[in-house]
Amino acid sequence: MFDRDVWQEIFNTLKTNKLRTFLTGFSVGWAIFILVMLLASVNGMQNGFVGQFNDDATNSIFVRTGTTAKAYGGFEAGRRVQLKNDDLEYIKQSFPKDIEYISARYYSNTTARYKEETGSYSVQATHPDHQAIEKTLVVAGRYINEADIVNKAKVAVIGRKVAEDLFKNEDALGKFVEFNGLPFRVIGIFTDDGDDNAERRIYAPISTYQRIYGNTNEIASIALTYNPNYDLTEALDFSERLEILMKRRHKIAPDDQAGLNVWNYAEAFNDISSFTAVLKGIGIGVGFLILIAGIVGIGNIMVFTIKERTKEIGVRKALGARPIQIVNLVLLESVFITAISGFVGLLFAWMILAAIGPMIETPAFSNPSVSLSVVVTATIILIIAGVLAGLLPAMKAANVKPIVALSDK
Repeated sequence: MFDRDVWQEIFNTLKTNKLRTFLTGFSVGWAIFILVMLLASVNGMQNGFVGQFNDDATNSIFVRTGTTAKAYGGFEAGRRVQLKNDDLEYIKQSFPKDIEYISARYYSNTTARYKEETGSYSVQATHPDHQAIEKTLVVAGRYINEADIVNKAKVAVIGRKVAEDLFKNEDALGKFVEFNGLPFRVIGIFTDDGDDNAERRIYAPISTYQRIYGNTNEIASIALTYNPNYDLTEALDFSERLEILMKRRHKIAPDDQAGLNVWNYAEAFNDISSFTAVLKGIGIGVGFLILIAGIVGIGNIMVFTIKERTKEIGVRKALGARPIQIVNLVLLESVFITAISGFVGLLFAWMILAAIGPMIETPAFSNPSVSLSVVVTATIILIIAGVLAGLLPAMKAANVKPIVALSDK
């Protein structure tokens, strides 16, 4: 490998056949380029999917109701199922060891006014635990607390965009804003890892909004997080038990997803992982098929090279060259072409990903990239590919008999 004469001979051979060497190496470089870009694209899709859930805790479960699609328990189909405050307490008491955080949600819209500025925003009336479930980052002031719930306080935590719209450069904390004509004191400002729309939201105590709108005890949905130590099986088992219990409580058919639905992020992440695993497998398969085509191309070229140098190989063997030396010569040339070509393809793919990858941010596709392990694996594949491409031609060259090689025309 470190024989200067051997390398000089390899370079002379490559220099003599420049076009053939380029075309042969291009197939391998292109294969590695396609393989890396495919894997990076799969990672980009996975990043996009995960990013859509990034503004919520990954161990979240949401309980939502609707209109029943099936008759059950003496009730006809088409019955509207309504969650109430008692349902929240019922879940708390039924699953004390399974639940980490839990909060009800009450949805509303409001026209907010501060001095001369107005705007229309969505309101989520919640419990204090909702901050952890939604992963809400309060950057000024505080979030809703239990005292706000008990006192039915007219306080609000507003998104960063709401603060910019209504208060411009003025400090919003402690100021009173009119929500549909009722004064609410701003106690906090939050940011969200979701899109800008998430920061155009307002949080308020759920008890306050229930009192404002008819002194009701109705809630729109329940959000909770389960024990973070649960694995996928335990998480899915818990959500199944929760769904069975709630459907039994509200007299809903077990298979009626329209009447009541329990949606578990664990299931969504499992589906995403399975989907991206399939895509990654397809990407690797396609990349390897292209790489195999490149290897066959190099092997074919090496066979022609051996054929052209039959007499030279015969002279070498007549002068005492051992078969292993002939094999090494052919393998080194094959590995060199493959490695250099592959590294060029790998470098080109890396440069493209580094240049445009961070700029790609969409809900379904984000920051396509490859890990160091992929680069290392690709490097190993290149070396193995070079050996495989040159192995059969090398064996053929080693088996050439000197007397036959010298008489070859």
